[in-house]
Amino acid sequence: MEGSPSREGIGGQEPDPRVEVRRSARRRKTVSAFWEGSTAVVAIPAHFSRAQEAHWVDRMVARLQQDAAKRTGSATDEALMARALELSRAHLGGRATPSSIRWVTNQRRRWGSCTPSRRTIRLSQELQGMPQWVIDYVIVHELAHLLVSGHGPGFWRLVEKCPRVAEAKAFLAGVAFAGLHHGPGQPDEDGDDWGLTDDEERA
Repeated sequence: MEGSPSREGIGGQEPDPRVEVRRSARRRKTVSAFWEGSTAVVAIPAHFSRAQEAHWVDRMVARLQQDAAKRTGSATDEALMARALELSRAHLGGRATPSSIRWVTNQRRRWGSCTPSRRTIRLSQELQGMPQWVIDYVIVHELAHLLVSGHGPGFWRLVEKCPRVAEAKAFLAGVAFAGLHHGPGQPDEDGDDWGLTDDEERA
């Protein structure tokens, strides 16, 4: 078993993640990689040369980073706003422009909520890690509330311009049913009732 030093960024670029290489005599041909905290661990056969090690480390770390990017999607509030504006242009004619959209940690009974009078949108942090098309559905749902209050036919005509709406609703219903998220109308673990303001809409 052997660890490699972390690789530093050059010329002010973002540094690469810390990488640890683990050589195993029992591993003959296969290479694997996984995260241990912020460290990328690459497991290779013990007989690999240094050149083979360098090749596979670069390849597997790049794959880990790509997978992480796909999972996190719009992970920051800034990225969330950029995605919301993109979806508004694509599906709502650019008419729905929030003053803010952000991730929140205290919204356990709702995937998303919107206060039209303030044009603010909040998304539950529990959505992070779900497929991007599911997050997109929740964003479009809340954007539509900036244009139409309630959940009447006019509202759903707007929302259904987003691709894969039925799949996204089924996905979220499945997550709620599996107990990974409290469904609407269920009390939170601490008994709090997340009341809505008069003009607040929720997914």
